[in-house]
Amino acid sequence: MLCEQNRWWDKLKASELRDLSKAELEKKVSDLKNELFSLRFQSVTGQLSNHMKIREVKHEIARAKTILREIELNKISEEGIKVRK
Repeated sequence: MLCEQNRWWDKLKASELRDLSKAELEKKVSDLKNELFSLRFQSVTGQLSNHMKIREVKHEIARAKTILREIELNKISEEGIKVRK
């Protein structure tokens, strides 16, 4: 089953996510969305044994998107400072 496989992002914390590049984070979000789709499909067909995995994947997506937003805001803030000088 897809949800039972050990993925590289299973153990990442927010501090570790901040070390990744923007492209790596976007790839992670995409992979997590694909996994969430698969988990939902398994849930509907009755093949999913651990329904908490859906919640965990949703939290991972939110965590990665939060870090992406922080990166975006930092970039905007740095550009704003440069324009004012």
